[in-house]
Amino acid sequence: MKISVISILAGSLLALSCFTGQKNDDHAGHAHEAVASAKQMYTCPMHPQVIQHEPGSCPVCGMDLVKVNAAQAQGNELMLTDTQIKLANITSQKVSTKSIGQTRVFNARLTENEELTQVISSRAGGRVEKLFVKETGRAIRAGEPLYELYSEALLTLQREYLLAKEQYETLGKSEPRYASFLKAAEKKLLLYGLTPKQIEGLNKTHTVQPRITFVAPAGGVVSEISVNEGQYIAEGALLYRIINISKLWVEAELYPGESNLVREGDLVQVLVSGFESSPATAEVTFFQPEFRANSQIVVMRAEINNASNYFKPGMQAQVLVTQSGNPVIAIPVDAVIRDGTGTHVYVETDQNTFVSRMVTTGMEDFDQVEIKEGLHEGERIAVTGAYLLYSEIVLKKGTDPMAGHSH
Repeated sequence: MKISVISILAGSLLALSCFTGQKNDDHAGHAHEAVASAKQMYTCPMHPQVIQHEPGSCPVCGMDLVKVNAAQAQGNELMLTDTQIKLANITSQKVSTKSIGQTRVFNARLTENEELTQVISSRAGGRVEKLFVKETGRAIRAGEPLYELYSEALLTLQREYLLAKEQYETLGKSEPRYASFLKAAEKKLLLYGLTPKQIEGLNKTHTVQPRITFVAPAGGVVSEISVNEGQYIAEGALLYRIINISKLWVEAELYPGESNLVREGDLVQVLVSGFESSPATAEVTFFQPEFRANSQIVVMRAEINNASNYFKPGMQAQVLVTQSGNPVIAIPVDAVIRDGTGTHVYVETDQNTFVSRMVTTGMEDFDQVEIKEGLHEGERIAVTGAYLLYSEIVLKKGTDPMAGHSH
């Protein structure tokens, strides 16, 4: 009887254990299937709020759903199509170590290059009959008429030239000295400002011209006019000042302790007001110590090319002086997003997939910014189109991707 009771109890326990084992196996199988299904989720590239466990079409736009994992579907990652990448002009590059230095900014001003300035004065005394150029700021070309002058001295020189020419034509074959007389008379006319073309016309007409037109010896921009029509002027009187703006000076004021940051021959970047998107390069050529308002300063002068004549004297500018530094992890400035939550970049975790990551920045120059924390060499980040990524993830997720993050 005892044996039969024991047998019944043993059978019951065996049946119970089999049932429990089967239940545990069923539970483990369901958990495994849940994990597998969690890893295989599908979403719409245009509407990430649509998440399904099976492939299909987006109920909003009809696009085919793409396969993602649970982290991508619920985190701050953004996945784009190839078409979206091209339309947004999103490019990425590897994070690398570069040499970056601290940039100092100095206020400056563009001035005329005095070495290229032409001062036009009257070669003879007389009366200014006409001014062909009456306003400053006008660009002129070499050989362009400037003013017309009536001068007794020029009338006398023309007569002397015609007389010497007549004597040479009559007696030049027998008396060689008349050739030198003619050459001397011609040289006088050239020294007084007549052009070879005007002397050639005098040879043809054999008639003196009471009014002589004087032309610009070089091209440039008229910066000063010191004469009026009908005014009598003396020999050597200042008439025009013409500046050549193909090369300008950039002058910045430095304190004595800042003058050791740059030396003659160094290249500096210049941001001209109104042309900040196109920085120019200038070469430092001169330092001039001055004493102003009880303070000693150093005027740094650099020469900037202006072949296109975009820049004009008097424009405000900024000179950027970069001090060389040690190699650090540096990325382009355009890759950094700055908002109320801090500073972050977009790291490319997979093809066409980006995730926002907080970073700590350090030194910064015009092109590069140092990353102290948050990135490692070799990772890929979005460079162009980073702000479009930021706008896209805010639009799709409906919130700031870095909200709640602290660094």
